[in-house]
Amino acid sequence: MIVLNVEGMSCDHCKKAVANAVSGADPKAQYSIDLESGRVEVTSELPAKTFADAIEEAGYDITGTETA
Repeated sequence: MIVLNVEGMSCDHCKKAVANAVSGADPKAQYSIDLESGRVEVTSELPAKTFADAIEEAGYDITGTETA
């Protein structure tokens, strides 16, 4: 599992934009997004950088990543 800390998500529109970025990077990825904590958890075969880049391209800042 990949955990991304995303800064700048504050509403459902933000959540949808991040979800579209994640699913655009890997349509098979399973993910959950927690607006309150700014945490995005992704299960995928692709590396964390793929999702970090996609989320940043959508206009959000990644403040940290973890891989479990």
